[in-house]
Amino acid sequence: MNNLKPGPTAYENLRARLIKETHTWLVTGVAGFIGSNLLENLLKLNQRVVGLDNFATGHRRNLAEVQTLVAPEQWRNFHFIEGDIRNLDDCQRAMIFPCHNAPSGTGNSEHCPVEYVLHEAALGSVPRSLADPIATNGVNIGGFLNMLVASRNAGVKSFTYAASSSTYGDHPDLPKVEDVIGKPLSPYAVTKYVNEVYAEVFALSYGFESIGLRYFNVFGRRQDPMGAYAAVIPKWVYAIIKDEPISVNGDGSTSRDFCYIENVVQANILAALSDEKRAKNKIYNVAVGKQTTLLDLFSMISEVLVTHKVNYKKSPLMKEFRGGDVRHSLADISKAATLLNYWPTHELQVGLKDMMGWYVSAAKSLEGEKP
Repeated sequence: MNNLKPGPTAYENLRARLIKETHTWLVTGVAGFIGSNLLENLLKLNQRVVGLDNFATGHRRNLAEVQTLVAPEQWRNFHFIEGDIRNLDDCQRAMIFPCHNAPSGTGNSEHCPVEYVLHEAALGSVPRSLADPIATNGVNIGGFLNMLVASRNAGVKSFTYAASSSTYGDHPDLPKVEDVIGKPLSPYAVTKYVNEVYAEVFALSYGFESIGLRYFNVFGRRQDPMGAYAAVIPKWVYAIIKDEPISVNGDGSTSRDFCYIENVVQANILAALSDEKRAKNKIYNVAVGKQTTLLDLFSMISEVLVTHKVNYKKSPLMKEFRGGDVRHSLADISKAATLLNYWPTHELQVGLKDMMGWYVSAAKSLEGEKP
C-alpha cells in the first residue's frame, strides 16, 4: 500500500461536509505540534474546539500562530483550558464548550458537550523516557486513564488517541502490521502499549469505543527543533539553516517511514467521524508506507533548503546508535486504507517542501528561545 490515491477522496468529501456541520471537539495537547495542527484544521472547518494543555512540551506561540491563520469568527470557536491530564478534574472540565448560541440538539443555551475527543497529550521521546521513566509513566498512562474515564462519563461519540510505532519494539519483520508486535525497547514504548490495552479493556468492560493511531515519525510545521528531545527532521532543518553540525546516530543506514502532519490530521478526522462499526476498537498505522534512510533524509533536506538559498557544506558526523531505538521501520497502511479510507496525500519530499518555508521564516524567532 505505497501508492497515493488520485482524485477526490473520502477525506475531501468529509471536509466538505464538515464545513456545513458544526460539531464540538476536544483536542488534548492542543499547544503542541500535532495538537495545534489539528486545531488549525478544525477551526478552518468551522468546528468548535476545546483545547487542553499544560505547556509542558507545547508552546503558547503555536496557539498565537493558529489565531493568525483563521478568521476571527473561527477563533471565537476555540475555548482553551490550561490544565493537566494527570488531574481528572481538568479532564472533566474540558468536556464542555461554553457555547452561548448553541443550535438545538447540541446542549442547552450555555454549554455544548464535547462530541469527539482527539487525545494527543503525552510526553513523547524515547530518550526522555529513558532519562525519566516516572514522568513518562505518569503522563502517558495515568493521564490517558483520566481521559478515558472523563470521556466515558461524558458520553462522547468517539475517542481517538495517539498511539505509537514504538509499540512494535524488537519485532524484526517489515512492513509493520498492526496485529504483530514485539517486546518494547523503552519506557515510552511500554506506556503507549499500555494505552492500547486500556482502550481495549474499556471497550470490553464499559462498551466505550475508541480508535488508536500508531504514528510513524510525524513531521511538519510547528514541530519544535529545540532541546535534547527534538525529532530528527526539525532538529536537522534548524541546524542546517544555522550552519551548525549535524549528528547521525549510527552509520546512517537506519530507516524510518516519515509521515507528514497533513496525513496525521486526515487520519484523526477520518477515525473520529467513522460510522463504520468494523473500524471501531482497532489500532491503525498512520504513515506513508515508504522507507527512507537517515543519510537519504539528510540529502533530501539539504536539497530542499537550497531552494531557500541555504547551502550547507558540512558532512554529517556519525555517532553511536542510540539506546532504545529500532534500526528500521516501515508501515503497512492497508488496514487504515480499507477501514478508514485513509490515503496519505504527502510523501516525504512533498512534506519537506511544504513545511520548509515555515522553518526558514521561524528560524530567527526560535533562535532566542532556550532549549
